[in-house]
Amino acid sequence: MELSGAEIVVQALIDEGVEYIWGYPGGAVLHIYDALFQQKKIRHILVRHEQAATHAADGYARATGKPGVALVTSGPGATNAVTGIATAYMDSIPMVVLTGQVPTPFIGSDAFQEVDITGITRPCVKHNFLIKRVEDIAETIAKAFYIATTGRPGPVLIDIPKDVTDPNVRIPYEYPKKISMRSYKPVEKGHPRQIRKAVDLMVKARRPVIYTGGGVILGDASDELRQLVEITGFPVTHTLMGLGAVPASDKRFLGMLGMHGTYEANMAMHESDLIIAIGARFDDRVTGKLASFCPHAKIIHVDVDPASISKNVKVDVPIVGQVKPVLRDMVKVLKERKTKPDAKALAAWWERIEGWRAVECLRYPQSDKVIKPQYAIELLAKVTKRRDFYLTSDVGQHQMFAAQFYPFEKPRRWINSGGLGTMGFGLPAAMGVQQAFPKATVACVTGEASIQMCIQELATCSQYKLPLKIILLNNGYMGMVRQWQELFYEGRYSHSYVDALPDFAALAETYGHVGMTIEDPADLEAAYKEAFGMKDRLVFMNVLVDPEENVYPMIEAGKGHHEMHMSPYLTAERELA
Repeated sequence: MELSGAEIVVQALIDEGVEYIWGYPGGAVLHIYDALFQQKKIRHILVRHEQAATHAADGYARATGKPGVALVTSGPGATNAVTGIATAYMDSIPMVVLTGQVPTPFIGSDAFQEVDITGITRPCVKHNFLIKRVEDIAETIAKAFYIATTGRPGPVLIDIPKDVTDPNVRIPYEYPKKISMRSYKPVEKGHPRQIRKAVDLMVKARRPVIYTGGGVILGDASDELRQLVEITGFPVTHTLMGLGAVPASDKRFLGMLGMHGTYEANMAMHESDLIIAIGARFDDRVTGKLASFCPHAKIIHVDVDPASISKNVKVDVPIVGQVKPVLRDMVKVLKERKTKPDAKALAAWWERIEGWRAVECLRYPQSDKVIKPQYAIELLAKVTKRRDFYLTSDVGQHQMFAAQFYPFEKPRRWINSGGLGTMGFGLPAAMGVQQAFPKATVACVTGEASIQMCIQELATCSQYKLPLKIILLNNGYMGMVRQWQELFYEGRYSHSYVDALPDFAALAETYGHVGMTIEDPADLEAAYKEAFGMKDRLVFMNVLVDPEENVYPMIEAGKGHHEMHMSPYLTAERELA
């Protein structure tokens, strides 16, 4: 069949199995929008800002494992999408972003709404393309999806000049059945010798810790990780991006590690003699002071990206490969080995860990006068534990409270911006998740500063009847900024107080949603039950929480895992004892 460039774009997306596109039209992409209008297989979701298009596509990708797709116009449409592209890049999320461009004869002439978006995004995409011929569209789209979803996933941008999609220029269409790129050959299987070396260290270890990141989630390797934990009996800790890979209820799970990780997870890391790092990249929020990081430990590192290995921390046994087959092979070798991990040493190690766990580092003072943010998350977990539930978040204290206090039992249920820390992510990401799983319960936990960065998407939720539940933990501050200013700037709260806040419940109602404001702890559980009982309505819950509550434990920048700030509440308890 003969198709125009615009029709080829749409048909190629159909051939890739794309279900949804999040986007916003403009002059440079109108031919593509016209082609979208004339088909029924792909559903286009009209967002209210291009940043939201990329976040929604991102949320869809994190929850489903499929690549998300966004479509925006040239110039400001493309630049507005950059924050969402960078968010996906930092967390290795598969995404294909189509941007419009001025016609090819005008490229470089500073034409109306022209920007060099391939140049702008080069540092924050896995790859990008500028198409200059209609004959190249199908193959370029096929390459983009292949690159975005293989190896270490990531966003790929395709810049399409308007004349390339001219409806009057038609060519024969055939979508590539297979893509092979000479310069791009991602490794699948780990080297058998390296896997045996890793197992040798594992059976000799006396104080081992399995440390896992988002790579386990992205690689769909949770089952294999659980088998490894089961066969070894080793303690396991997750990064912020890895939560849910092993159920939070598993006794061998130590909680999250790092800057706001648990006392037991961080102390176990510091005192360990072997770290098995799987799908994690040793970022600064996890390692703390590099010179003090795991000083007694040998390190095994499994990662699909060879550039991540020994990038921040020198490792002893590198294993390059997809996490799933590597873990499968590792478990197989462990089962075949006659020598097993030292049970007596492991029992002694667990005894030490249980001592750290007994500190109960996440305890906080209860109150019947003000809602504690920790209590709000614990109660959320209680109300939603029997539901098919997904939780997205924005960035700040509420994000850390959610990570600490919501017990994630499954992978791909915790959707948040980890590496870039993007405020405004939570609401559009929740939209993408809800559209992927229309029968599931999807909530977004947010702060009053974060929610206002993409609050216009309440209109999108109204248009597409998305029954999200928004839990705004409203403390009247940019909470994490205020916490740092309290602890490290002698309480000088420079521009961290959020003045002129709207009536959020009333604002939600103007968009056609249900609004609630809750300030009494005694009312919160009933309010949750009422909100989650409204299965076909978006409910915006403005939960007024203690403005002075901080996130603990906390590792100050430049400190080691063993140098945590603990809650003053626990410190006072110890002094009284």
